[in-house]
Amino acid sequence: MSFSTMRSRIGLRSLESTPRLRTGCAQSRFAGAQRRHASTSSENASVRAGRAKAILYGSALAASLYVAYLYTTDTRAFVHRWVVPRVLRLVFPDAEDAHHAGTRMMKLLYQLNLHPRERDGSLSTPELSAAVFDTQLSNPIGISAGLDKDGDIPDALFALGAGVVEIGGITPVPQAGNPRPRVFRVPAVDGMVNRYGLNSRGADDVAIRLRDRVRRFARSLGVSETAVLDGEVGVPPGSLQRGRLLAVQIAKNKETDERDEKAVAMDYVYCVRRLARYADVLVVNVSSPNTPGLRDLQATEPLTRLLSAVVGEACRTDRKTRPKVMVKVSPDEDEDEQMEGIVQAVYRSGVDGVIVGNTTKRRTGLVPDGVRLTGKEQKSLMEQGGYSGPAMFNRTLDLVARYRKMMDSQSFSSKEGAKGASSDAEQKILFATGGITNGEQALKVLNAGASVAMVYTGMVYGGAGTVTRIKREMKEQL
Repeated sequence: MSFSTMRSRIGLRSLESTPRLRTGCAQSRFAGAQRRHASTSSENASVRAGRAKAILYGSALAASLYVAYLYTTDTRAFVHRWVVPRVLRLVFPDAEDAHHAGTRMMKLLYQLNLHPRERDGSLSTPELSAAVFDTQLSNPIGISAGLDKDGDIPDALFALGAGVVEIGGITPVPQAGNPRPRVFRVPAVDGMVNRYGLNSRGADDVAIRLRDRVRRFARSLGVSETAVLDGEVGVPPGSLQRGRLLAVQIAKNKETDERDEKAVAMDYVYCVRRLARYADVLVVNVSSPNTPGLRDLQATEPLTRLLSAVVGEACRTDRKTRPKVMVKVSPDEDEDEQMEGIVQAVYRSGVDGVIVGNTTKRRTGLVPDGVRLTGKEQKSLMEQGGYSGPAMFNRTLDLVARYRKMMDSQSFSSKEGAKGASSDAEQKILFATGGITNGEQALKVLNAGASVAMVYTGMVYGGAGTVTRIKREMKEQL
């Protein structure tokens, strides 16, 4: 075999073997790539599945939290009536501590937008609307003074569905009130006895808070404070909400001698000067049983002079329309002669209406037959101070009917005497407070002649959903 022949054969074998080696390497690399691709695909699928689970669980958690938010911030929630009031009584044996804790909690929750609010849109109906003064109220249920003494949470209280919120009572200068303990529960009859003694941070402090509230509202609309107070934005200057009214209760200081009429009048006038701009209604409190001599001001002549001074100062309020003025009277002044004297003072002074009534010093007829009080409850019931609770309702209903009759009679007489001239002879407004706890009772006092039915102790035991429940019960009966 020649060299050239051998070289050609070797070259041929080399050419034949090389492609097979390359094909084998390619197949190996392809198989590896397939394994890596399969592994990567599996890992990607696992990641995608993990992400899908996270999104699913996150969405479920977010939905659960949102549902919980809707539930716990709805006044109809079970917890507001049956859990929160009982927990407060359990955690805070002293009723005043529970009161302060509840106020602080509502203030914080409102700032965080986690506060309970009325979500039942079916209650915003014409059936529950009521014309009061110059406002068409969304509903005739109010919250009485005492829950918010210093104007800390008026908007949180409005959110509970009330048409009227009354804050106070507010004194000219700060005062501590009576020594503690001064608030006592009687759970067997859903009652309370209090002798707070008009503890107040003073008119200046409350005025600053109400002024800042108006300024924040004005800034949110891009308008001036004056525009808001003059009613140019379409809401009352006190409540800052359509269909709502803010009432501000004022009183004298304990140290002011009730026999010095001029000094007493100056106490109320000072409160008017500081607070009238930010109120839709000013409430003159002459009926607290816990301020010595205060109820003596309900006699006709001194009451006329006091109310005339308040109305005169209210007319000088620095805004387009003055606030209305009402007087809050005692349920214990229930003799015809006493009531007629109060009605005369109302008409002589130009006051716009009366709130009937307040807490009572009396202790008879407060415990229904068959109800047994514990030793502690009996002691609480007999504590010095004013009693409030469901047992007051029948007395409130009776007083509303009697005041309505007397005031209508006085209005008719005044019109006859004025021979049709427009004056203060127009019908006066009545608010009712005392023992109202359900829709049936609210309708009864409204049918008896009141324009607004107000609650206080009913909210202490019934919780944040009390106003909503009363309105729903009213609607069911209309």
